[in-house]
Amino acid sequence: MRFHNLSLFLLGSQIASTSAFAPQTVQNARTSLYATNPQQNVVDTIESIDATVKGALSGMALAAALWTAPALMAGTMDQFPSVASNNAFSSSIASAKEMASGSGTRVNKDPESLLRYGLPIKNKEVRDLQKSIEDIKINVSSKRKSAALDDLKKARGIINTKESKMTASCRDAKVCSDILASMKSDLEPLEGTLRASVDYQSGSDQERKALDDSYLTQDKIQKKLTTLEEQMIPAGYQTPVPSDYDDLPQLKGRATVEMVVKKTDGEKFDIEGQLFNEAKMKMIIDGYAAPVTSGNFVDLVQKGFYTDMDIQRSDGFVVQTGDPKGEAEGYVGTPSKSVGAGKHGERLIPLEIFPKGDKGPFYETTIEDEGRGGEATVLPFSSYGAMGWAREEYDPNSGSSQFFWLLFDSDLTPAGKNVLDGRYPVFGYVVEGADFLRDVKEGDVIASAKVTEGAENLVQPK
Repeated sequence: MRFHNLSLFLLGSQIASTSAFAPQTVQNARTSLYATNPQQNVVDTIESIDATVKGALSGMALAAALWTAPALMAGTMDQFPSVASNNAFSSSIASAKEMASGSGTRVNKDPESLLRYGLPIKNKEVRDLQKSIEDIKINVSSKRKSAALDDLKKARGIINTKESKMTASCRDAKVCSDILASMKSDLEPLEGTLRASVDYQSGSDQERKALDDSYLTQDKIQKKLTTLEEQMIPAGYQTPVPSDYDDLPQLKGRATVEMVVKKTDGEKFDIEGQLFNEAKMKMIIDGYAAPVTSGNFVDLVQKGFYTDMDIQRSDGFVVQTGDPKGEAEGYVGTPSKSVGAGKHGERLIPLEIFPKGDKGPFYETTIEDEGRGGEATVLPFSSYGAMGWAREEYDPNSGSSQFFWLLFDSDLTPAGKNVLDGRYPVFGYVVEGADFLRDVKEGDVIASAKVTEGAENLVQPK
């Protein structure tokens, strides 16, 4: 295993180059290495330490563990960096540019919020409304009831005074006006349950029920907010993609994929003591942020490529799959003329990175190779269950069909401050059932994977 710039890790200083993170060099070592991984014990010990020193200590301790026992870092495949990459994030990029969707002490971990911020729209008023509505959820979760009521007041004020500025950005102003009216109506029962929670004794069943009801109503409102913002996407909008990739599937918009994972030994999934026969996950795949990567994934889902496929890596850092049985390390199909085929005929796709503020993604290079390290991407790796596309460490165009769900908490991997953003594309998030990933293990099987919405947005090669 190659491991560069070790001294930088040990000093807890800023990493100047992503070459510090070594590729996995052992192929097809399909053993449960996560169960005996000493690095995880280090992380467990550190978790109770204050966040201001946790990052530095974790980076140094894990670097030391890497140096003394590098063989343990070999995972199930060589298309993703070792777990040290994630564990060292907080110490290694501490002074990265503050350009992330979530920065400072509050990292945006909400996948639905991140997807809303990822929409190609420009309307200040709706973004202000989004912040107020999402802050209600944050404050309800932390029982900051007065703050939640203040946010509700702000949201109501924006709807009352800024409606015309919001509907002016909509494809159909009447549709948006109706959505805003419905949201405003829902604010009434939300205010009622929030005020009731203030009156109840802290910790009582009555308080808990009032807060639960508030949470559910807020979720109803934010889903309407998503519909409102989707109405603001310009008619016919498509993320620009170079014509070089016209011979690859592309997703022109978003799609929903639902996946069911089962255990082969008859065991159940254990999520905090509650048992389930199967793991059901709903994922939003984003062709606005990653049209080529998302198109490739949706195309493979529709082909049934992932159905009956094993989970091939689960180590507390990622859950990964997509490596078919046989010699090929990805999907074998008609290759792109611009990217070519893998050594066993795999259809390869280019690395696709979309920085915030750009008009579209750039291809076949990392954000650091572009001299823009530390900048935030449209969709960041800051939500549990963020979906990324796997590739070989030193070949940006080596991805084919292997993908991963990131499991580490975003407090250690804030957007724009880690070495995943800008090096691997986020092409979607798990919006329902992400907790199942905690008990998905190597050898579990994807029983089904289906596109349930947005299939019409997939454009096949010309």
